Amino acid sequence: MALALPFAVPAIITLLIWALPGSPVSIICPGCDGAEGLAQRWNLDQGMVHFYTNWMGGALHGEFGNSWRVVQGVPIAELLGPAIPVTVTLILLAMVPLFLASALAGLGWIPRQLDPLFQAIGLVPAMVPALVVYAVIALRFGANMADGPESLTAKLLWGAIILGITDGALSGAIVGTRSLFDNERKQQYVVVAQLRGEGVLSNTLPNVAGALVGQMRGRMLHLLSGAVIVEAVLRIDGLGDYLWRATLMQDFGLVLAAATGFALVSGAILMLQALIEVAVAWHQRRAPVIPAPGVV
Repeated sequence: MALALPFAVPAIITLLIWALPGSPVSIICPGCDGAEGLAQRWNLDQGMVHFYTNWMGGALHGEFGNSWRVVQGVPIAELLGPAIPVTVTLILLAMVPLFLASALAGLGWIPRQLDPLFQAIGLVPAMVPALVVYAVIALRFGANMADGPESLTAKLLWGAIILGITDGALSGAIVGTRSLFDNERKQQYVVVAQLRGEGVLSNTLPNVAGALVGQMRGRMLHLLSGAVIVEAVLRIDGLGDYLWRATLMQDFGLVLAAATGFALVSGAILMLQALIEVAVAWHQRRAPVIPAPGVV
């Protein structure tokens, strides 16, 4: 599944481009003179299959062509090269509050009475605080400086906070983790372990570790989709911002490359989850069984 994503995503986008009414060239540049020349230039003149196979062949060698409209004539690889680390940094920073919330919920240090508050915060769409933050950054750095490198750190930090608490991310981390541990504490082996004087966390954590990893993978993918909105609003030059602008301007070459970049990041997350789950399962199988006192 993870290995197929970088091939499946551009295939679906290519299919959608050809499924739109009219030729791809007429959609990208309606009413332009020399449509046949543009079709040859953008490799759109020999059909969907030829375009996809040619584009994938270049992508496998790191060649994504040039931007058609967003930054016309600039190689897409030069645009997305710096954009991928920016998006990855944003996602990793946004995971910090989720990791902390999950840890505190698992330890039982977050009162259940606060759940309605976290759920209310989760109802706020990411776009609303992102607009407020961008207005504050523009006032702080000036309209022009808000798009410069000086404000990038502020944008990443605030963007990570917005991603980490809105759209149900924080409340989902707290409630989801607590539910896993609550269900596991009801198991008979935990009751027996408590009677033997053993810690509850040390018994439950190994058994819920796989489910926790799955939840974290889902949350990272959720953040990855939310990053498109946050980057577009805060004007962070990441994959999400380029994907948004390219879609609006019908720069399908950049859309394909940015979407493939997201697919690669998603595939990496899935692969990491699989490796962690294998490691957890291996540890559980090798963990020694400690008999109760007096039992031979």
